[in-house]
Amino acid sequence: MSRLTDLIAKAKAKDPQLGADLDREIKVLSSRLPFGLNFERHSPEVVELPLRPIRKGDKVRVLPERGSPKKGDQRLWQVKAINKSKKTADLELLDAADVETQTVALNDLVVIAEFRDTIWPGLVSTGKVQRGGDKPFHSVINGENYHVLKALTYTHRGKVDAIYIDPPYNSGAKDWKYNNDYVEKDDLYRHSKWLAFMERRLLVAKELLNPADSVLIITIDEKEYLRLGLLLEQVFPEASIEMVTSVVNPRGRHRPRRFARSDEYIFFVLFGNATVGQELDPDFAGGSQVPWRTLRRSDAASARGKPKGGTAQFYPIYVNSNGEIEEIGTPLPHGIPRNTAPERENCVAVFPIRDSGLEMNWGLTSSALKAIHAKGYVRVGRSTPNKPQKWEISYLTSGKIDDIEGGRATIVGHNSDGSVKAEYIADKLKTPTSTWMRISHNAETGGTNLLKALLPDRRFPFPKSLYAVEDALRFFISAKKNAVVVDFFSGSGTTAHAVMRLNKQDGGRRQCISVTNNEVAASEQKQLREQGLRPGDPEWEKWGICDYITKPRVQAAITGKTPEGEPIDGDYKFIDEFPMSEGFEENAEFFTLTYEAEKSVSYNLAYARIAPLLWLRAGARGKRIDTLPAEGWVVTDAYGLLSAVDQATPFIDAISDASEVRVAFIVTDDDRHFQAITRRLPKGVEPVRLYESYLTNFSFTSGELTE
Repeated sequence: MSRLTDLIAKAKAKDPQLGADLDREIKVLSSRLPFGLNFERHSPEVVELPLRPIRKGDKVRVLPERGSPKKGDQRLWQVKAINKSKKTADLELLDAADVETQTVALNDLVVIAEFRDTIWPGLVSTGKVQRGGDKPFHSVINGENYHVLKALTYTHRGKVDAIYIDPPYNSGAKDWKYNNDYVEKDDLYRHSKWLAFMERRLLVAKELLNPADSVLIITIDEKEYLRLGLLLEQVFPEASIEMVTSVVNPRGRHRPRRFARSDEYIFFVLFGNATVGQELDPDFAGGSQVPWRTLRRSDAASARGKPKGGTAQFYPIYVNSNGEIEEIGTPLPHGIPRNTAPERENCVAVFPIRDSGLEMNWGLTSSALKAIHAKGYVRVGRSTPNKPQKWEISYLTSGKIDDIEGGRATIVGHNSDGSVKAEYIADKLKTPTSTWMRISHNAETGGTNLLKALLPDRRFPFPKSLYAVEDALRFFISAKKNAVVVDFFSGSGTTAHAVMRLNKQDGGRRQCISVTNNEVAASEQKQLREQGLRPGDPEWEKWGICDYITKPRVQAAITGKTPEGEPIDGDYKFIDEFPMSEGFEENAEFFTLTYEAEKSVSYNLAYARIAPLLWLRAGARGKRIDTLPAEGWVVTDAYGLLSAVDQATPFIDAISDASEVRVAFIVTDDDRHFQAITRRLPKGVEPVRLYESYLTNFSFTSGELTE
């Protein structure tokens, strides 16, 4: 309706009587509301792109003077010409009844993208962290999430197994923007704007989800859950929708003369064959596998020599080169150096030592460990030859042993070191209820406090409990060890962190694509503007959510170190308990979304920014082809690129010899050449024509809904 209102206003300007007649008839139509959710889509959203260079033909806004608290000119202008020597641009006012022009310094302009515009996205890498060997990379993308979702329609259309989002709750407390303005509590169109904002993104997200088996998970509170429920029914009529009530603040948030709010809601939208998994107990005790616990104590009170650990729990465990325990030694009294322990031929004496060198205690006495080791309840993990503790040692707690010996779980095999493989019996599992009251889901302990440990001097409002996100995802992707998960309101990066936890528990290779912008908190913007800073300035951008919170959190989780390089203090809880300083064997890369010119893409001049999209489409694993190959072709771990069709034969031969290659990108304008090469590719390799597939994808995905 708001779009029609804009059109009627234009009609009135040219023909007042015609405009009045149209206005009257539309009011009659709008009064006939069908049953269901009705809201205005409003003018298409716009986003400012402060990092994007100014080009001829761009839509721009004129920025206020540096240091000014004023909002500035919100009208849209078009760049008609650029004077490079003077660093100025000639502008013409858009959609004006009379022509209005001006010349403005390039530094005082910001590019504007309307959401009905066609975009040609690219990505620029801004860093990476690698500890996961050949595992796929998690991705963190800094950009307007609507445009990043559009970009993902090229890389992941129909391939996403789960989307988890925690969108703005529309509280009226400057928690989100519409058209670069914070939506205040007294905005008459507050709910309508929020619905339009969400609908645009959900429609694109729908293109990413696997229609045969996937899930969309959305958290929300009481301010919008009713409208969101109706919106989900309208956008996803083919899906099954469930809602869970989750207690996230057991003490309740005090609200004068109102109930103290302690819960929020989680919508689960199930597509195709997706079903809710089962659980063993209210705290998700490991799914079907009996979970193991790290033997080394983690709390500081259990360091060697401290009263809590006593003197009987610091002893050597002799592990041979095959990763098997050959002997469990006797305790060393406090003060006796560990290098005085007896040696055993062809074995390493393993002691409980943190990476920092701090001597801890084992979780059991030597005699107790010997007793359960004889039954196969002690396991040797990965070798860590470069660390003070040379092997990881785990054990089954008394409760898990009781589960096995009491019949709730059964031994299904043994590992190479003799330790048992145990699973819970299926008929003991149960379907979870729709009300979750779990200690692990407390947003303060599992969210705020955990984030403080990762980023000690940085604050982020209302982070989700890591374990709550982990549990919600587990119901749907526990059996999908290669699942692709997307979070396009990623905030502090909790979803990526949860996916890493799931991978560690079962050796999975799941990957998460986290999308967030680099918006600076409203409380900090005023101070930065008074300092003469603007969005796009390095001193402004460094305080943005992506650079200040999301990327550092993901890196800290993987490395086990804070941004200052200190080991993270504290332990993970629930299901998989180990020191956070151990980190994860995972890979992650950080990107910023770019906006390319169509001709640059079609003329093969933007390949460096398109390259990460090709890599993502091929699975985000292994080496990336970042430059056009001089030989005319190149084949890497997961995909190949043919930039000169006359080199098709060696290219196809190389792909035939590479069993892990799944995609072949072929650069050609000639459809006959493309089809001829496609017919020669090995079975199972997807042929993709560049840049026709890229340009067509974004031409088809452009456009906006209007009422």
